Amino acid sequence: MTLLSVERVSKIFTRGDEEIFALRDLSVQIDAGEFVAITGASGSGKSTLLYILGLLDRPTLGRYSLHEDPTEHLNDDARAKLRNTFMGFVFQSFHLLPRASALRNVMMPMVYAASHGNAISEIEQRRRAQEALRVVGLSDRQDHLPNQLSGGQRQRVAIARALVNSPRVLFADEPTGNLDSKSGREVLAIFEALNAQGTTVVMVTHDPSIAERARRRLTLGDGTLIGDSRAV
Repeated sequence: MTLLSVERVSKIFTRGDEEIFALRDLSVQIDAGEFVAITGASGSGKSTLLYILGLLDRPTLGRYSLHEDPTEHLNDDARAKLRNTFMGFVFQSFHLLPRASALRNVMMPMVYAASHGNAISEIEQRRRAQEALRVVGLSDRQDHLPNQLSGGQRQRVAIARALVNSPRVLFADEPTGNLDSKSGREVLAIFEALNAQGTTVVMVTHDPSIAERARRRLTLGDGTLIGDSRAV
């Protein structure tokens, strides 16, 4: 079943009188349950595509659909609600609240959901956050602040935060970029386990060895799709 679909999408930025194409007439479909790596050289459009798929940006031209439903009519509030309930995000720089414990950081998406009318009791928020931290192997670090955690542990907190609302799709932008090789392997193992349980994973990476862990690899060049391969 097609989950994410971009049809002839272009993203154009202007610099003075010059038009710069970050994406150019790109079409691709991602099915539910896939583990996809988006690769390519710096400036090829990887993160731009991820941000459009994650409703963090809008295409200049073309159509992006979720479950075959077009998204261009969605206002900012509707897009934010979809990001909170349908999607999870993991970034290279973690984006944790520095003065909040690991547990409180993981609870934040549920606090945000409450502001959109999806009230969850604090007891239930804590239960779900504790379970998410258990999944990523950090039950014993729930009261630690980010500066008391290693880089790999902080990224696992970020993954737990992304998972706490049970998203259908997990987006990751260079999730191992700030990690040592051992921590990077641990993070990828978590992604693989989540994917095996049915979560769709879409990951941007410039590292071929990381991309090889995905079951499908999309390669971009100058804003266009130049390769689409699947693991044998």
